[in-house]
Amino acid sequence: MATDAVRRPGVWAAIDERFGLSDLAYSVPRHANTLPFSLGGISMVSLLILVLSGIVLTQFYHPMPEFANDSVRTMMPQFGLARLARGIHYWAAQVFLVTVLLHMIRIFLTASFKRPREANWVAGVLLLGISVALYFTGTVLKWDQEGFEALEHNLAIGHLLGGLWHWFAPSFSQAAPLLLRLYIAHIVVLPSAIFFVLIVHFWLIKKHGISPIPGNDGGEMLRFTSHLAHLAMYVAVLAGFILILTVLLPPVIGPAPVEGIEVTKPPWPFLPLFAVENWVGVPGLLWVSLAAFVMLALVPLLDRSPHTRPLQRRAALALGAVVVLTLVGLALLAWITKGAEHLGWLLSIWA
Repeated sequence: MATDAVRRPGVWAAIDERFGLSDLAYSVPRHANTLPFSLGGISMVSLLILVLSGIVLTQFYHPMPEFANDSVRTMMPQFGLARLARGIHYWAAQVFLVTVLLHMIRIFLTASFKRPREANWVAGVLLLGISVALYFTGTVLKWDQEGFEALEHNLAIGHLLGGLWHWFAPSFSQAAPLLLRLYIAHIVVLPSAIFFVLIVHFWLIKKHGISPIPGNDGGEMLRFTSHLAHLAMYVAVLAGFILILTVLLPPVIGPAPVEGIEVTKPPWPFLPLFAVENWVGVPGLLWVSLAAFVMLALVPLLDRSPHTRPLQRRAALALGAVVVLTLVGLALLAWITKGAEHLGWLLSIWA
């Protein structure tokens, strides 16, 4: 017994010397354990679930246009590994995007983007943009009517961007169809980008610490390892929630796409843009999207006061509420109204 007691600290010391695990025992405020301040960690776990389930899906998916839809459809008839992985991947994507959006809203509400955390807010905006791109490319990869029409809108935007259109043009690479290039972007380029920005994001959090609750800069502290243990409880609930949705509401897929028609509506993250597009066409889709991300990136410059308490930020919070309610209203409007024909004028130009 005495020998074992001596060996355990020695083994731990040897492991810690090589991996520096004791560095995780730094202090964080106790409010880091609350759900609003755990949304970032939940998003990260959702992303890891997406990566793991996506690796499984790559073993079944065929990224060529003539086979893509059939390869997804063959995953669905029986509840096997492929169907389970696709359901988990789909619902983890929904949870990931929802928690990322809620995380950004929480940061705005608690003024956590203010000095000295402005750079981390910009990193968060980049992460949001990459997350949306991952969601979009994942939608296209199904290669059903919804995915095909999403790609057509993307091609239309690329055409409006002039020189940036070249990557989407068939002449860019005769040997690699655009669907294959989007597949590579989805499984390699965008994940690499998001993990690179995440490294910067986590480094800045470690440097500046977790932001305080407005008006309460002090408070009890705890070890980061204790925070990770608390986060594990949220993760267990998250995993159970995703599995239940996978079993009860498996994702659907439509038949192979038909070119030249426009009959679907986009997934929920793009519904507000769809409503704008109904009014002003594809150019509005492009410029409103760019304006939205530019405005998000400029938030630290637009709200530069040192105040963090809600009562001292009434104008900023009111403006934020107006933006959120407008987006929700546009999404509901797009959901209940019939979509307009958006791509016809561009097809006539290309012809």
